[in-house]
Amino acid sequence: MRKITSKKTGTKRKQVMVGVALVFVMLASTFGILTNSFGTETNSGRINYNGFEFFEQNGFWITQIEDRDFIFRKNPIEVGDVANNIEVDLEDYYNKPLYIDSEDVEVSSEIYNNLNVNGIVMRTQAGCFEEPCKENVPIKTCEDNLIVIHQEDYSSIVTENNCVFIKGPEEDLIKITDGFLFKLLGIE
Repeated sequence: MRKITSKKTGTKRKQVMVGVALVFVMLASTFGILTNSFGTETNSGRINYNGFEFFEQNGFWITQIEDRDFIFRKNPIEVGDVANNIEVDLEDYYNKPLYIDSEDVEVSSEIYNNLNVNGIVMRTQAGCFEEPCKENVPIKTCEDNLIVIHQEDYSSIVTENNCVFIKGPEEDLIKITDGFLFKLLGIE
């Protein structure tokens, strides 16, 4: 009879030890996953550039300026110095309409999200710099705040009166546009 009791006690002891080991493994795994995910987000997804803290979230780079979130597809390090040769002043855009002449919706939305949503410009709408224009799109000149974005074989940003001309290969237009926005917002 003694052996039966010993087997039951031994089996129960093994079950308790296996249960404790499983709970420990589960807790350690959860802690490891949490620690690793936080470490990845804070280390590789953050940069400090000219005093501006950028963090990556869902493929976008976000920084705060005067309690406003500015969201970009590229960070300043990826952009480089594409906008170093231009002079732009954010004051020229405050509470004024901004017109954008671009076939690239992604690039237009980059400007809209940072200047219109953050309340810098009065409104953002499509504008046409040169004819032929799409139906119901007003023709604008460099007397208006106008950003003209077109695909070219070379990259450039040129300012003329109230116009900004952003040109480049399709795959670089976001990078060039972010460079312009960094310059305009005083990040670059």
